[in-house]
Amino acid sequence: MATKYEKLRHYPVKRMTFRNDSIIFLGLPLLLLLCFLSPASFSADYIPSTLDGPFVPVTVPLDTSLRGNAIDLPDTDPRVRRRVTGFEPEQISLTLSSDHDSIWVSWITGEFQIGKNVKPLDPTSIKSIVQFGTLRHSLNHEAKGHALVYSQLYPFDGLLNYTSGIIHHVRITGLKPSTVYYYRCGDPSRWATSKIHHFRTMPLSKPSSYPGRIAVVGDLGLTYNTTDTISHLIHNSPDLVLLIGDVSYANLYLTNGTSSDCYSCSFPETPIHETYQPRWDYWGRFMEDLTSKVPLMVIEGNHEIEVQAENKTFEAYSSRFAFPFKESGSSSPLYYSFNAGGIHFVMLGAYIAYDKSGKQYEWLKNDLAKVDRSVTPWLVATWHPPWYSTYTAHYREAECMKEAMEELLYSYGTDIVFNGHVHAYERSNRVYNYELDPCGPVYIVIGDGGNREKMAIEHADETGKCPEPLTTPDPVLGGGKFCASNFTASGEFCWDRQPDYSALRESSFGHGILEMKNDTWALWTWYRNQDSTSQVGDQIYIVREPDRCPSHNRLVNHC
Repeated sequence: MATKYEKLRHYPVKRMTFRNDSIIFLGLPLLLLLCFLSPASFSADYIPSTLDGPFVPVTVPLDTSLRGNAIDLPDTDPRVRRRVTGFEPEQISLTLSSDHDSIWVSWITGEFQIGKNVKPLDPTSIKSIVQFGTLRHSLNHEAKGHALVYSQLYPFDGLLNYTSGIIHHVRITGLKPSTVYYYRCGDPSRWATSKIHHFRTMPLSKPSSYPGRIAVVGDLGLTYNTTDTISHLIHNSPDLVLLIGDVSYANLYLTNGTSSDCYSCSFPETPIHETYQPRWDYWGRFMEDLTSKVPLMVIEGNHEIEVQAENKTFEAYSSRFAFPFKESGSSSPLYYSFNAGGIHFVMLGAYIAYDKSGKQYEWLKNDLAKVDRSVTPWLVATWHPPWYSTYTAHYREAECMKEAMEELLYSYGTDIVFNGHVHAYERSNRVYNYELDPCGPVYIVIGDGGNREKMAIEHADETGKCPEPLTTPDPVLGGGKFCASNFTASGEFCWDRQPDYSALRESSFGHGILEMKNDTWALWTWYRNQDSTSQVGDQIYIVREPDRCPSHNRLVNHC
């Protein structure tokens, strides 16, 4: 017997607009109706909503002339060169704390070292101070923090070691909501301070209060494509930026600075997966114009693992960024949560234990139980590798994580999920356990930030493109265990056409903007790098239906 939602699948779709040179897809009943209507009867400006869905799956054809420039910026590019002297701050960035009344300011002083023998700088040799206030020329408040250095060490002949500059993290507290603050950071006693920057705090957490625009980007890297992405993103004036993993791609390099689009292809004999850590410094310098003004919330991807001596991992990631993990009750910077107005964000770690007996799962369960939907109506989750992607690249790679956590996220009414990892764009219909479900989240893959590994262009449902099932698990994601035993209705590992849960997919670089209009309507817009900054690649209203989809014990009835 067909479920209520399976019947809904056959209802007409009003319109799907992907960009100004639109491709329009209409349900058959509506198409017949339009035969009797004038063109003026149907608005060309209509933006669909999830209430119109589920939508007929659409694949935008690959435009091979618009592949972008997936080449890394060289170390000679002025945008990545060191522009300060002595111990003046550089690579300044902001990170939200768990709520509106506090924010982290981070920066680096001193120069990194790379070579066979490196001596770390002394982090106690310079103070970590932020002076701030609501008036540009009256910075009458001061906050102090802590400093650290990290090293990336390789105990193998011929490999170079790295030690960072001094990394500072200062948490400012007692801030007012929706207020512009001016600040400078550094050590005033050594005449080593930054110029004056500013930021705006998040609004109060309540159903009528939201950041204006939230930029979402993944798999960014530091290529000429990246520069286009960030230029377009800045043009959209975001109040907050989410980076869904894979940041600098320093691990596509050997320690001597030699690089490749495919590390394992070019360097199969290296005794350890090397990295060139200065790429992190280049990335921080390039991003400073944005990150010194707009908070950046990062979650780790596979390119942040960066194994080194003593099997240490994630040293650059966990050292360079501040994270509100302690404020949110987490024991690790690899997973945490925070509020931004009436949105509760959950940032999950795919490259740390996520099974139901682990610390992360227990933390997630407790975190979701604390969410008050009358205060933060929207629940948005992010992690790096997608559960719902139809591209051949990384196909069903995160199935074990999905098996462990999907039910919990669904039962608490997660509204939107953002993922990266796959270097393309894809938006789902509302889905749960591969079935269309009006109470499931909308999953958006946004791993198209511009990195040098280039775009994903093949789909697993194309003839001859379905991966061999046992080749899909990732050894660093759940230990390589095979969990994809939930096959399609036909008993195959891949669908023979674009699955119903996939609403739209396109291989282009870009970024997205999320705008919460109220406690039930949010506007999602995806922009492609090759278009003008005002041209839309995909746009839809994502609509919450709390009366239809109560956020607790939902699994009893499946809505």
